[in-house]
Amino acid sequence: MYLQFYGLKDIPFSLTPDPRFLYFTASHREVMANLHYGIQHGKGLIVATGEVGTGKTTMLRAMIARLDRSVLSSYIFNPGLTVPELYQHLAVDFGFAPFTSKAEALQKFGRLLMMRHSRGLRTVLVVDEAQGLSRELLEEIRLLLNFETYTEKQLQIVLTGQPELRALLNSAELRQLKQRISLRCEIKPLKADEISEYIRTRLKIAGATRLELFTPDAVALIYRASEGIPRLINNICDNALLNGYAANERTIGADIISEIAESLDLLQPMIEDNPLDVMTGSLPPMPVIRNEIVMNWLPESQLPELPELDDARLGVPKSSRRRSQRRQSDHRQVPKTGEPAQLKVVPPPDDFEKELKAG
Repeated sequence: MYLQFYGLKDIPFSLTPDPRFLYFTASHREVMANLHYGIQHGKGLIVATGEVGTGKTTMLRAMIARLDRSVLSSYIFNPGLTVPELYQHLAVDFGFAPFTSKAEALQKFGRLLMMRHSRGLRTVLVVDEAQGLSRELLEEIRLLLNFETYTEKQLQIVLTGQPELRALLNSAELRQLKQRISLRCEIKPLKADEISEYIRTRLKIAGATRLELFTPDAVALIYRASEGIPRLINNICDNALLNGYAANERTIGADIISEIAESLDLLQPMIEDNPLDVMTGSLPPMPVIRNEIVMNWLPESQLPELPELDDARLGVPKSSRRRSQRRQSDHRQVPKTGEPAQLKVVPPPDDFEKELKAG
């Protein structure tokens, strides 16, 4: 709807993982370099992780698209497979079907890997969303790494997933698989100074003749709302262009971004509670000197005239006031023997009189 209005030839902020729109940050370049190095040099198992929406799938598809014909790859995007379904998937992609048993599948697969390796060819298995793989399937993947020579792995395996994949691989049951990881890398969210160039790059690829469609304030608000997650950036920008077209706005300002972020429930208030309410609801400080403490220090003949301390004003709970009153009444009771009570005089601190006169 807004393509002609903004002079675009293609949708610049689509949520589909199109490798054409891949924007290489320092983190993306590092991950891509690790993947190509691991495949080229036969490193075996490579693990790449990243938060939801950071572009893992786009990175994988871009990597597969850049592989030459000497590399045969199989891409698994659904981790909810059983072991038989895994071998059926491999047999179709790698071309060793049909088979009647798992043993026959392993034999055919082994001969294929040996033949390709002897000719200097690479074979790669790429598994996306690997944090959803079952323990049984992960163990089966570990056993596939046993296809190797004395110097190199015949099968290269790439596992990508969310940060939960790291916790999964750190479990005691999968310690053997963890020890076989040769390379680890992580795709990180975009930094604040990368958001503007990211938006401009996607607009340029989409054929925009005017790249300054978003004001600096709008870009800053996009970073705050998305926290640098590319998928959220795309979603915000796509909706912003649609709203801008409806409002006949040639440039997207912070007001449009704020409206979009609020509708997508992305902006959270920095302070949700009123600070005054928080301070009022907190526990009050205990008083430094209480009446009963002063009375225990001096005999009645030497008691100074002190202002009455109001416990209610000091924030002392009523239950504490009642306990204090009972203790005072019990202290003033005459012993049952009929003898007058002896007042025990406790000497005050040396500087007590000075503090009383000063107060």
